[in-house]
Amino acid sequence: MSDATTDPIDPTEQAKAFFFEGNALFESGQLDEAVSRYQSALALVPGRPSILANLGVTQCRLGQWPEAVATLLQATQADPQHRDAWIALGLSQEALSNWAGAAHALQQGVKLGATNAQIQLSLALCLLRLDRPAEALQALDRALEIDPTLAEAWSQRGSLLRDTGEYAEAARCFEQALAHGGDQTLHRFYLASVRAGEATPPQPPPAYVEALFDEYADDFQAHLIQHLKYQAHETLLAPLRVGGQRFPLVLDLGCGTGLCGQLMAPHADAVDGVDLAKAMVDQARASGAYRQVQQGTLLDFLRASQAPADLVIAADVFIYVGALEEVFAAVRQRLQPQGVFAFSVELADPGHELQLRPSLRYAHSAAYVERLAAAHGFRLRQTWEAPLREDQQQPVMGLYVLLEPAA
Repeated sequence: MSDATTDPIDPTEQAKAFFFEGNALFESGQLDEAVSRYQSALALVPGRPSILANLGVTQCRLGQWPEAVATLLQATQADPQHRDAWIALGLSQEALSNWAGAAHALQQGVKLGATNAQIQLSLALCLLRLDRPAEALQALDRALEIDPTLAEAWSQRGSLLRDTGEYAEAARCFEQALAHGGDQTLHRFYLASVRAGEATPPQPPPAYVEALFDEYADDFQAHLIQHLKYQAHETLLAPLRVGGQRFPLVLDLGCGTGLCGQLMAPHADAVDGVDLAKAMVDQARASGAYRQVQQGTLLDFLRASQAPADLVIAADVFIYVGALEEVFAAVRQRLQPQGVFAFSVELADPGHELQLRPSLRYAHSAAYVERLAAAHGFRLRQTWEAPLREDQQQPVMGLYVLLEPAA
């Protein structure tokens, strides 16, 4: 009597079974289980393009960006015509801030027939990061042809046109973004920057400022000094760093990466800073110039303690604050009788006390500063005009102000 034997399992058939199980799990939203099945299939038939593509797309959906990129690079090499693999590769590269790789992959997907408005929007955002505005505008226009209700595409189009000086069309785009559900506060702020007659918002949306500086924190200081020829910190603090005067406590409002703190630390017993953006706070702390650096608003920082300050600094900061009445009042409460309030403002155009410019920066007039100083118990110690930084290789003029508490 002979032993019964079974036929060996065909690896290709077994891989096919795992593949179809993975597809079913993907469709039912069980993505982790789908990844496991696809990996089991690949172990049996390594390099199979369809399995690689589905695994990579699933990893992309799970937010496993490095793994997705590695898988999808293999998939697109094995099958350069796989549209969904290219799109998932582009989205994964975008999530990793690899703008060039993302743009290339998304463009490949579009060439292969991808017609999703969100894909065109992602492509536009990558092209903007690569400083290719004309191509970005084309991608935004294609996105809005596909879906005219895509608020983010209208918003990005408006911002791009604002930057190129096409203010009327930018305003139309921001109105469309509002009409299709865009953030009301943010887009009213954008509208006010490009349309004469719009009410000037007294402050920018905090989320806008925080996101702006978090985004640029890594290269902010180098960009500011090397490309924008920023000099406000040195110009403002120069009169305070001569003569041997020492400041027991310095408060640095909107401290950024710590430029002012580093200048004043040798002249102070302690320097405390505040900034709205976490990435800036981290860099200021790492500079070693500060006793402490808090993340938060200027007003919350000023009001959180009663400890009297000897010097309060705000170098090129009020361009992102707007109306200054509450700031002046809070500084006056903290300042020692012999203390100094040192700040700069961008000079507003004639006829404006407080002006929101298309750059999304606020400008203030000398008359506005003098009025607030008198109203809040300050006297002018010194004022002068000098460049703050450059814009389009042209100097941006500022007003530098040193105030002291009035007797």
